[in-house]
Amino acid sequence: MKRLVILGGGESGVGTAILAKKQGYEVFLSDKSALKPEYKAELEKRGFAYEEGQHTEALILNADEVVKSPGIPEKAPIIKALRAKGTPIISEIEFASRYTDAKKICITGSNGKTTTTMLTYFILKNEGLNVCLAGNVGKSFAWQVAECNYDYYVLELSSFQLDGMYDFKADVSVILNITPDHLDRYDYKFQNYINSKFRILQNQTPEDAFIFWNDDPVLKAEIEKRNIKAQLLPFALQKTEQTQAFIEQEDLTIKSQTPENDMIMPVKELALRGTHNVYNSMAAGLAAQLVHIRKKTIRKSLAEFQGVEHRLEYVATVRGVRYINDSKATNVNSCWYALQSMTTPTVLILGGTDKGNDYSEIEMLVREKVHTLIFMGVDNKKLREFWADHCTCAMYEVSSIEECVSKAYAVAHTGDTVLLSPCCASFDLFKNYEDRGDKFKACVKNL
Repeated sequence: MKRLVILGGGESGVGTAILAKKQGYEVFLSDKSALKPEYKAELEKRGFAYEEGQHTEALILNADEVVKSPGIPEKAPIIKALRAKGTPIISEIEFASRYTDAKKICITGSNGKTTTTMLTYFILKNEGLNVCLAGNVGKSFAWQVAECNYDYYVLELSSFQLDGMYDFKADVSVILNITPDHLDRYDYKFQNYINSKFRILQNQTPEDAFIFWNDDPVLKAEIEKRNIKAQLLPFALQKTEQTQAFIEQEDLTIKSQTPENDMIMPVKELALRGTHNVYNSMAAGLAAQLVHIRKKTIRKSLAEFQGVEHRLEYVATVRGVRYINDSKATNVNSCWYALQSMTTPTVLILGGTDKGNDYSEIEMLVREKVHTLIFMGVDNKKLREFWADHCTCAMYEVSSIEECVSKAYAVAHTGDTVLLSPCCASFDLFKNYEDRGDKFKACVKNL
């Protein structure tokens, strides 16, 4: 019996344990932190061997194979020890894919991947397909493979998940864009991060498809360097011979294999606003066309989709000031999209755990649209130094969400927008970006 050790006892770890046991593995789960009560209860109910608050080498280094949580970095001592021993280390997605023949639509990108994944799932669900939302959003892929029998999976994949994938194959792969992110995990080399994103194409054949933004300079250069076997389906605002989705005379067109099945709808009817959401709608629409969703279902879905919590989410208007929760903006490029969509003077809240950020990308938009910056974090030194040299707006430092919202309330004027779009991870003051966004919303509603 093969021994599978699972590092990390969250949703994906527990899901992997359930699938591995079903497939006849000897399973041991280890988490360096305390397990959440619901996952602990699940492990105990099913009789799994596990530990929390530590990694016991004697119980881990005897593994035949290891599935690790995407959050555990390569520099962690236990990972170094396993690598030295030559133990295979894979991701939950790689492991689960061995045990399903379902079609997989896989979506990655530095920005927009959650919105696009959920929108694609929404379209397929509206058509009545037997489809599951999983990966970096939704449910554990492994858990669903173990206990359900879906025909389609729409998977959001982060670069960390892709790093642990080798034999996995996407039927439809999507790369929305690539901008610098998580460089602290990639030796501060952008190319390493690019290589991770392109792992989504590995093992694809000419029967498979690759959807991508045609105007992304990083994607363009990378595609030219690589021998990609999948069919290429680019999307862009401008119509060209190659583009499969584009805007023409204020209409969004998503092409199909036969011209009479092309899906055409006015851009103004899209539920999601902003140029970046036009791209997300194009990518989701193309993916849906590839699995033969009717154009009326695509059109209806694109007009009705309600968006993603913590991504440019309207919270409330207080004393004539709009409050927007964009807590999911954990990198600079996400904040750029948020600022680009602002049409009123803005109070911008930045800060958290810096991942090697270059703030010059948003410098012009901050000068143009922002009158006050609020830095919310344990260590705001980098933010303070950069913006002191690059803009003349008012700046304040706060160390809690309550202080932050109170300061925003004090400095915003009627007609302004207060935008939480932090550019940074949330782990200095919060459990995760959802926790940060939830607390922001609660504070705003208490004003």
